[in-house]
Amino acid sequence: GMGIASLTAGRIFEGQRRGESGEENRLSFEHFPHTALVKTYNVDAQVADSAGTASALNTGVKTRIGVINTPPTHPQLMCDNSYARGLTTIAERAEAAGMKTGVVSTARLTHATPAAVYAVSASRDWENDGELPAGADAAACPDIASQITRDLGGNGLEVALGGGAANFLPADMGGKRSDGRNIVNMWTSRPGSAFVSNADELAAIDADTTDHLLGLFSPSHMAYELDRAATNEPSLADMTERALDMLDGDQGYYLMVEAGRIDHAHHGGNAARALGDTVALSEAVARTLARVDLSETLVLVTADHSHVFTIAGYPKRGNPILGLVRPQIQRGTDPLLAKDGKPYTTLGYTNGPGAITGERPALTDAEVVDKDYRQQSVVPLWSETHGGEDVALFATGPWAHLARGTIEQNEIYHLMAYALGWSQNK
Repeated sequence: GMGIASLTAGRIFEGQRRGESGEENRLSFEHFPHTALVKTYNVDAQVADSAGTASALNTGVKTRIGVINTPPTHPQLMCDNSYARGLTTIAERAEAAGMKTGVVSTARLTHATPAAVYAVSASRDWENDGELPAGADAAACPDIASQITRDLGGNGLEVALGGGAANFLPADMGGKRSDGRNIVNMWTSRPGSAFVSNADELAAIDADTTDHLLGLFSPSHMAYELDRAATNEPSLADMTERALDMLDGDQGYYLMVEAGRIDHAHHGGNAARALGDTVALSEAVARTLARVDLSETLVLVTADHSHVFTIAGYPKRGNPILGLVRPQIQRGTDPLLAKDGKPYTTLGYTNGPGAITGERPALTDAEVVDKDYRQQSVVPLWSETHGGEDVALFATGPWAHLARGTIEQNEIYHLMAYALGWSQNK
């Protein structure tokens, strides 16, 4: 969900938290030497969802909206041996080549983007067996959570860290599974495998003696970064570092890291938390860069799609990014007033839950900078929607120069495959 407006506002937010004006700041990955614009549409949708976009990134094939790694010819919601018809993912190719693989997300590990690393499903919503359609054959189209222990053509994921514990546990353990299976136990039944459920347990893991590590830190999505201090959940940067500990070695690895809650905060019309998680991603990338050798490691940062999030209104330089618009060219310090005589914020949404019915309230500075504030939107919706404009791709490391111009989203997969020496197509 990290569109261009999120990048701009995120860099200002990060800089202002350090006491700077913010505009001159750069997020860690904005220092990368190579960039491209990425077209995000699905084969059947002008404005994409995370399932179709994540599938494009992981398989090199644009597919339908709402599906995980199924071919574009396979209809959504059809439990017709869709698992067997799945597209080959980069994780599968990596495992078959003897590499290690991993996935890290602040969302549920069964959510669309992380699921696209290891699963195949004709619906992104089939996160546990209770979500499968009536009469569905679990062997023909297994739920997403049950696929996390797949061997992927090798020995399976070496590390999976994120939220969503309820989808992996049976109902009698507080989970959502109706088949009685404990997927966590299936993971740990393999020799050298471990499970952790909080930041302390994650920090205590010995990566040298652990072959497969599963971390589930919340029943559903993990906490937003601005709320994490009240929990015992690890940060995205901490999870990323631990994943790199698990994957480091001579054979190479593929790791997907997602700041998934940027998207969720935007859906709620809540810019503060979206920007807090954008900064958390920047920190995770910075920690990654401190660990890897860029002469042999390709690092790519992108978004699966954008949001209808805007930054506008002629605020002066250094104006609080969450605040009311105060222009440079005026007398006094009062906020700029809209046509209705009320102040307004720099940040807003085209649609979403922040729409006002009737007269707008007279906003105050204290109100709009609160992390719970929902920016005003134009069209009233229960949930703000994705945006359809291009997103950015930032690249550094071997073959990073191939990130240039305006590209199709599925080309990112082919960039990675070429960097790994898997394709002779130039």
